[in-house]
Amino acid sequence: MSEKKITFKKPEIAGPGLKKEGIVVLQSFFIALFTLAELVIRGGTGFLSGFVLIVVTYGGVAYGRKGTRFVTAVTPPLAYAAITFIYTLATDGISISRVGVDFISSLASVAPFLLIAAAYGWYQFLNEKAKTRPSKNSLGQVSANS
Repeated sequence: MSEKKITFKKPEIAGPGLKKEGIVVLQSFFIALFTLAELVIRGGTGFLSGFVLIVVTYGGVAYGRKGTRFVTAVTPPLAYAAITFIYTLATDGISISRVGVDFISSLASVAPFLLIAAAYGWYQFLNEKAKTRPSKNSLGQVSANS
């Protein structure tokens, strides 16, 4: 029996890709759209919001230019937290205890998805950063094989 290796190919895009600003706008837009829809329809967040967090992180990595990985990793958790906080303030008013409980519960309901998206985004950022760093051999050091 021969084993076939499954490889995933990065999507081909016509231009150089999205800039940092484009990634922030698109990630924030999709997170706001689906999170607010879930909050209004269901009354809380859950799978749909979490799935969108993972998808927009992957989309930022796949369609972003070189050097946009940091923005791709940082934006989804911040955008999600901002959207849920603003929605909680709008629905609960300025009742500190109620806002705190609702905000923390909405963060907790998507915590696994946030962790997966953040781990993937930070892995891609650190991997890109490591690849752009010059190797030790190119700095004039003699390798062990010569």
